[in-house]
Amino acid sequence: MIPGPFSYHRPATVADAVKLLATLGDEARPLAGGHSLVPMMKLRLATPEHLVDLHGIDGLKGIRRDGGSIVIGAMTTQHELLASDEIAKSIPILHETALLIADPQVRYRGTVGGNVANGDPGNDMPALMMTLGASYRLEGASGARNVAAADYYQGAYFTAIEPGELLTSVSIPVPTAGHGYAYEKLKRKVGDYATAAAAVVLTMSGGKVATCKIGLTNLSETPLLADAAAKAVIGTSLDAATLKKAAAEAVAIMSPAADARGPVEYRKHVGGIMVTRALQRAAGRAS
Repeated sequence: MIPGPFSYHRPATVADAVKLLATLGDEARPLAGGHSLVPMMKLRLATPEHLVDLHGIDGLKGIRRDGGSIVIGAMTTQHELLASDEIAKSIPILHETALLIADPQVRYRGTVGGNVANGDPGNDMPALMMTLGASYRLEGASGARNVAAADYYQGAYFTAIEPGELLTSVSIPVPTAGHGYAYEKLKRKVGDYATAAAAVVLTMSGGKVATCKIGLTNLSETPLLADAAAKAVIGTSLDAATLKKAAAEAVAIMSPAADARGPVEYRKHVGGIMVTRALQRAAGRAS
């Protein structure tokens, strides 16, 4: 199928984009990479009367260091993320995760902001952003505000963003030097969403886990932070019994849907395995 008719707008600044969204109202949709919106339009599942293309806004692009944080413009592509020396040096788990998103052709077009903004539970970056303690800058007609990634996701495709607001950047505190990290993702084929995935960021001290955060992808209607699982490993050397307990704590909060990727129990089972693998690999990287 082909999309329904729409009017096309290409603002040059964030202020212009926000003004357009406020003026055009509910019938306007911002366009980033388009990998979620355009297929829905082709199937007539979305029929916006106006598209506000964000690609002409230079202020939404780029990666920069701001004190103890890395700020990523919402229109920065996954390819640009992979090409960034700053990301590779400071937050290497972002590099690892971006490599597992779809394929190179998609990564040349898909944006960081688009991946985190729309609340798709299958997207890889939201759970990782929660694990890293990231925050999102939202700008609208009434001004700008910052929302923690952990508070942003409220349901499948339901987020804290208000009508007329744009997610303009992502701010991520730089993890402690020597931290361990891993993103483990099980998928049916290259380019697919995760059947189950887990992100781990931890630090070690004296051979034991000192701090730990665990995020889960596509195992509920929102990304999840497995706080009980992370707490279970702190102060341990990640022995077999601890890993088993952590996996069980993570599985306890999972509520995936049964779909073409497998029934609920299977997806929970492999979710626990992803947590175990990510913990082991992150610990092996920590120094």
